[in-house]
Amino acid sequence: MNNGWELSAQAWIDSVGERGDWAREHVLDPVMHGRVAAGRFERALDVGCGEGRFCRMLKAAGVSPIGIDPTRQLVEVARGRDPSGDYRPGGAERLEFETASFDLVVSYLTLVDIADFRAAIGEMARVLKPGGSLLIANLTGFTSACAEQGWVRDAEGRHLHFPVDRYLDEFPFWFEWAGIRIQNWHRPLAAYMAAFLESGLHLTFFAEPGPVSGEPSHQERFRRVPWFVVMEWRRPAIS
Repeated sequence: MNNGWELSAQAWIDSVGERGDWAREHVLDPVMHGRVAAGRFERALDVGCGEGRFCRMLKAAGVSPIGIDPTRQLVEVARGRDPSGDYRPGGAERLEFETASFDLVVSYLTLVDIADFRAAIGEMARVLKPGGSLLIANLTGFTSACAEQGWVRDAEGRHLHFPVDRYLDEFPFWFEWAGIRIQNWHRPLAAYMAAFLESGLHLTFFAEPGPVSGEPSHQERFRRVPWFVVMEWRRPAIS
């Protein structure tokens, strides 16, 4: 199924850089780094690693990562930027790893790309070691419910608001920015929570982070609504 990533790969490479986009740098990275540092992890799997930016950050933090991504051009760029790294083509719905292989699995804004997210969550939970963590950054359902329409003003052009519709449904939508056009998926938060719980995981961290740095005008935009959710789910240790 074409979700736009093959055609958008070069535009993504050109736009993201080492610092990531604004939201990653100023909203999500501080939280994700904090969770990684708190866990003292050794071996990680980055599911949907793209051009490998977060894998390189994991390496810098002393964690040994493997990155997988279904878009081959992104995998090739990741290998070029990190020749000693381990980057492989692959999809989240069927991970080519043994059960209990990693003490950390990361999904950094990738669940919204995956059509069969329930299978992906089950697979990510499967490859976690007992006591290991699944670290998730995702769009909130509030944002994705009307992402195609975005912010709108009333008839007088004064009051800005973000309409939310079909929140309880699950549906794909196309999202465009900076020459990138990809298909994402909206799901209510309850759908994700149920899938994590059904996989036998326990929630240990939950946040709807706001920006901690960056231009004030951008900070104001990202404080108006909860754009992202960060969650850490843990596989229970064997007693």
